[in-house]
Amino acid sequence: MTLGFAAPLSVLFGGILGSFLNVVVWRLPRGESLSHPGSHCPGCDSAIRPYDNVPVLSWLILRGRCRDCGVRIPWRYPAVEAGTAALCGVIALALWDKRPELWLGLLLVLLLVPITIIDLEHHIIPNKLVALGSAGAVAILAALDPGALPSHLIAAAAAGGFLLVAAVLYPAGMGMGDVKLAAMLGLFLGRAVGPAMFIAFIGGTLVGAVIIARVGAAAGRKKGIPFGPYLALGGLVGLLAGDAIVDWYLSTFS
Repeated sequence: MTLGFAAPLSVLFGGILGSFLNVVVWRLPRGESLSHPGSHCPGCDSAIRPYDNVPVLSWLILRGRCRDCGVRIPWRYPAVEAGTAALCGVIALALWDKRPELWLGLLLVLLLVPITIIDLEHHIIPNKLVALGSAGAVAILAALDPGALPSHLIAAAAAGGFLLVAAVLYPAGMGMGDVKLAAMLGLFLGRAVGPAMFIAFIGGTLVGAVIIARVGAAAGRKKGIPFGPYLALGGLVGLLAGDAIVDWYLSTFS
């Protein structure tokens, strides 16, 4: 398969899978089944017709409303579909000639999208997603690049251990979900988890500083800021540029 065919195909399947990720984001934190019942309107419970379930396009055609009751469908739904499609396309373009990085990257994107939204809305990182991702990363490495598996396991232990120390020292600012997510990123990224963690901390620090500047130090410290989205951002940077950053650092400072 050529890149010219694979990239659009990745975008297409990214959009389709993004539609399923919307189901994950809504149902998983509520303990609901991901398979039953089928997609339905949250307002009137009417089943979503197949032709009304086309990623992004159906939302635009229906002008963001249910066909049956007219209740507004949040813009987040097409945003997740379009964002997932775009990310899958970028991963395909950037990592097409690199295996197993391509498969690791696609799986990681499909995990980080729901993890980010769930953490923003509910301040939790579901263990099921982290466990699924960890098992998937190990399986891909074992099948396609078993020689790299030990270094990725070490990176997982290092990243998870680093945040574990932070969680113990500052439990109000770091949760065990963040620790587990960092370890999962280590499994996917290997040594590139270093730049990923750096980006996550820089992003979290900058946003925290902005919040404190707006509401004051006392009120800012009381605001719960989920760290998962920053880890997700770092994970994307690590996936696309982490190895290059590590090589640059080693060549410059070693």
